[in-house]
Amino acid sequence: MGKFVLLLFLGFIPCILLAQGPIDKAHLNVDTTGKKDIIDIGRALLKSKSRPILPDEKRKVYFSFLPFSTSIPGGGTALVTTTTAGVYLGDRNTTYLSTVTFAPYSNIKGRYGFPVRSSIWLNNNSWNIQGDTRFMVYPQFTWGLGGGQPESARFLVNYNYIRFYQAALKKIKPYFFVGAGYAFDDYLDIENSDNSINKGNTISNFTQYKFGTSTDKNSFSSGPTVNLLYDTRKNDLNPLPGTYANVVYRYSGVVFGSNNSWQSLYLDFRKYISLNHGGPKSELAFWSFYWTTLTTGAPYLNLPAIGMDPYNRSGRGFEQNRYRGKRLFDLETEYRGDITHNGLLGFVLFANVNSASQLKSNRFVYWNPAAGTGLRIKFNKKSDTNICIDYGFSRDYTSVKVGLGEAF
Repeated sequence: MGKFVLLLFLGFIPCILLAQGPIDKAHLNVDTTGKKDIIDIGRALLKSKSRPILPDEKRKVYFSFLPFSTSIPGGGTALVTTTTAGVYLGDRNTTYLSTVTFAPYSNIKGRYGFPVRSSIWLNNNSWNIQGDTRFMVYPQFTWGLGGGQPESARFLVNYNYIRFYQAALKKIKPYFFVGAGYAFDDYLDIENSDNSINKGNTISNFTQYKFGTSTDKNSFSSGPTVNLLYDTRKNDLNPLPGTYANVVYRYSGVVFGSNNSWQSLYLDFRKYISLNHGGPKSELAFWSFYWTTLTTGAPYLNLPAIGMDPYNRSGRGFEQNRYRGKRLFDLETEYRGDITHNGLLGFVLFANVNSASQLKSNRFVYWNPAAGTGLRIKFNKKSDTNICIDYGFSRDYTSVKVGLGEAF
């Protein structure tokens, strides 16, 4: 418990940084003239004063808040409350929007989670400080490694989870950053969940994988990361046209307390293309990532899996963890457009395909497609934050996801 309290405190450090940012009187990057959001609608209903567009905007932190209910693995629902905060910590013409997201959830029956994610941009983008801290009690289904398994061939695994990822990247040249970080994952009390689907089977037997699958054991991984980043986007909550590329090399070693020594590599590339030069939004977005282990010894729950990317946004239309392997490739594309000229309502159309390597051959054999559509409702025009409601479908599965900020 002491470890958890310390990590939770460290996870809230980005929130403290947001609250203590320097006062900046430069112009906003996003022109909100003539735009509407839910806050404007609420003010109109309450006959409150309008929000004028000031050349010297003094308000620093832009909050968005959304409570909603969602289904959880193993059956039932949970209440999720997502809060995002966006703030400029420097000249808005040369500094990206810093963001912190806190999304606690609970089903009031012993399942809960406290994830805090942050991306802090210091003045003139001199440094980017990234954080991801989580404490979770949440059983999840797994389908083993690779593809080809039917939806019914699943296994419910119960565990507690503590994550602490931190990285600091320094600007080397415009848009290009180099840095290092530290990552640890602690999976506690991994066990078969009390569910008739498992029928007395064990995790090790079901997955045919020996690392991190011992029943009633912990799986701990700890070690440094090397991070490279190229980012021309100004706002990761709703990216403007631009390019994003991210490389993360991870080494988890016994010398750092890990159960096994292993290495992994995560390559992420995104491109945003505007199809017009003004007026309603019309934009294409592309996202592709390749995630691979470089050595043996990676614990099963640390292996690449769909929906388990750093922001848990990949694979809309698939259940989280549906496909897992020693290697994973994912490609997603999306069209984004406005429904109303004032930007209050918008929509998206998306499609994606992924493949996880097979257990024995380590080859990509099965390719898994999904598609869907979504509604966008502008919550806060100052931070350009949308309420995102996405319906996705794939073979034998459909889902509706609600959240704040675009999927990528």
